[in-house]
Amino acid sequence: MTNALVLDEESAEWIRALRPESAGRDDAVARLHALLLRATRSEALRRRPTLPARALDDFDNICVEAASDALMAILAKLDSYRGTARFTTWACKFAILETSSRLRRVAWRNRRVENDDSIWDRLPDSAPPALQRIEQRQLLAALRRAIDEQLTERQRFIFQSVTMDEVPTDVLAERLGTTRGAIYKTLHDARAKLRRALEASGHHDGGPVK
Repeated sequence: MTNALVLDEESAEWIRALRPESAGRDDAVARLHALLLRATRSEALRRRPTLPARALDDFDNICVEAASDALMAILAKLDSYRGTARFTTWACKFAILETSSRLRRVAWRNRRVENDDSIWDRLPDSAPPALQRIEQRQLLAALRRAIDEQLTERQRFIFQSVTMDEVPTDVLAERLGTTRGAIYKTLHDARAKLRRALEASGHHDGGPVK
């Protein structure tokens, strides 16, 4: 339970007002939703220059839905608030996360997520000295062999999608019908396998799988 004694006065009042037994709960919920909506719009506006046209077309709906989802998450986690930041600051973080997640999903809505062997030819090359270039090619070759030989099909797909194609984990989870936690677990297991394989082949720094 939240210890109201450690909270600033404004934060403590928010907590009291949002409790299910509070007589003014409906008003507090409405005020909180309005606050979250301002936060979602501010975050969406900040990201607006990088958004695709389809996100701009649905701008208001994205903000309203993000604010509503953030509100539900806050009410469900009210007892986890510990007062390390002002309540409004804590609450707005939920709005920002929800907005970011929705915008990422919109940006990837019509983009395919698939295995693509050409990714190896598109990895960045910073043109190091000749010896370093040779070592880099050897490391990438060893990594590719390890991916092909050590990972399951699902591990290969998730590792490439997240680490090479930079697919956001929430987008990938949605496409695969799973959770971000499951994606992180699969990615962790894949990296552990690759690290062991690279170490066995003499690449002790782990390279791209750190």
